[in-house]
Amino acid sequence: MSELSTPSAPPTALGELIQRVNANEPGAQEALFSAAYPELRKLAHSRLFDGGRSTVMNTTALVHESYLRFIKGGRLYSEERRAFFAYASQVMRSVIIDAVRESQAQRRGGGLTMLTLDTSRPDSLPSAEDDLLRVHEALHALAQAEPRLAKVVEMRYFGGYSETEIGETLDLTERTVRRDWEKARLLLSALMEI
Repeated sequence: MSELSTPSAPPTALGELIQRVNANEPGAQEALFSAAYPELRKLAHSRLFDGGRSTVMNTTALVHESYLRFIKGGRLYSEERRAFFAYASQVMRSVIIDAVRESQAQRRGGGLTMLTLDTSRPDSLPSAEDDLLRVHEALHALAQAEPRLAKVVEMRYFGGYSETEIGETLDLTERTVRRDWEKARLLLSALMEI
């Protein structure tokens, strides 16, 4: 099992805190954030640094930016711990993609017209950020055609979930999750070549 299997707060405590957030109880959002913080940091760290990917933000910034988006979202639609962290992985994916896009826009002049004096210079090689954006765009296209496959990829690639955890969350067998993962990888590969 992955790091997510060792919760920092008991699942029932997180479920109760989510219920309190949904009831708009004062201080509930802060209490949920505090209880889930260690696990959110592990999730954020794995999203930023698995496979040596480099991004434009650090673990703490990702967790805090994600928390700000949770607050704006208001209600959490599930009171189950795994669903909460699946939602957290979606939010983190969104934060990472937005940060990459902003970084690339700034690097390219933020809307300014770029002039080059050297016409013999080759185009730059794709960065890890470019690859991340390509995965994101291919995953968006996959979600249009096969939503369950996209959810499996999102939970595994962006959420760091194991096959067992994905199966429990989506109510699928591990074997089905493995088949979905393989099918999704093939489809994403084909989509990224287009």
